[in-house]
Amino acid sequence: MKRFALLTGILLAVALLCQCASAVTVLTPTREDYADRLAKARRAIRNEKVGRYGMAPIYGRDIADGDYPVQVQSSSPFFKIVEAELTVRGDDMTASITIGSRSYLYVYMGSAEQAGSAPEGDWIPGDEGQRFTAFTIPVPALNAPFECAAYSKNRQIWYDRQLLIDASALPEGALAFELPDYDLVEKAVIDFEPNGLAALDDDEAEDSKPVELEPVSLPRSDGEYSIEVNLAGGSGRANVSSPTLLIVRDGRAWARLLWSSPYYDYMVIGDTVYENLTTDGGNSTFEIPVTAMDAPMEVIADTTAMGDPIEIEYTLTFYTESLGDKSQIPQEAAKKVLYISLAIIVAGGALNHFVKKKRK
Repeated sequence: MKRFALLTGILLAVALLCQCASAVTVLTPTREDYADRLAKARRAIRNEKVGRYGMAPIYGRDIADGDYPVQVQSSSPFFKIVEAELTVRGDDMTASITIGSRSYLYVYMGSAEQAGSAPEGDWIPGDEGQRFTAFTIPVPALNAPFECAAYSKNRQIWYDRQLLIDASALPEGALAFELPDYDLVEKAVIDFEPNGLAALDDDEAEDSKPVELEPVSLPRSDGEYSIEVNLAGGSGRANVSSPTLLIVRDGRAWARLLWSSPYYDYMVIGDTVYENLTTDGGNSTFEIPVTAMDAPMEVIADTTAMGDPIEIEYTLTFYTESLGDKSQIPQEAAKKVLYISLAIIVAGGALNHFVKKKRK
């Protein structure tokens, strides 16, 4: 009976160790669909151009007075507009826009540089709800991009954003004229010059290469540690293992996160996409820079758990006071159990050999 219990313990330890070992295997994407989605994600984390080819500005004088639900394009997935209402009164237009997070305190109608030097009275404060933040902003025109800098609550800096309100969502009769068919316009351009739009995209991509956020510095020697981490956001069903592995390289902090699900295939931090390191079907693992300590850092994680891939916004909070030895991490504890179990087997085998030899 004792041998059976010992064997069971060894098998459990081996299983945990295999899961841990698989988590540090570097992924080489081979599936075309996965590679395509990674490429799209890398394009999406830049400040992309909003609008469509051939769009021309539409002003308040061209729209009947009223309140209209509209669609708003944003140049950044971190400032995604989930709901918007346009108000038109004569030549004046305003919009109430709602973002799906509480990550921003203010917006400013201009660039991030202009916002930083503008008086605080010119900043537009947000109205925070339980999970959303709403801003009421002036709208210069529809179907034309306009600057709307956003102030991050956690990082306390301004970010450049571009917004565009699509006039095609207005109800029939709201516009004084009929809009062109932009799909047809784009098709005509492509037919005339097949590489025309692609060339424009390539030029813009060259001017907006992603910049990797720098990990925070830690007054610790380079090496591996454990740290408590809290995940917030999403539906609340997913979580990450805590404590997790913290790696200090050149005085900078990196974390190796183990998710509770195998369906996360990439994460976005700042302007960089990080790929899943797990290759054997186990729970997803990522090595990411820790860009903030003792304060929520914003991340995006893409999951296929619901069928179609979907990007979900989360925050991760790492707690400095919880820094400790890496042996506190569950995977490291599993390694220790395995080593002890193997030592017991070896010692037991040697003892059994000598006992038998002595009896002879």
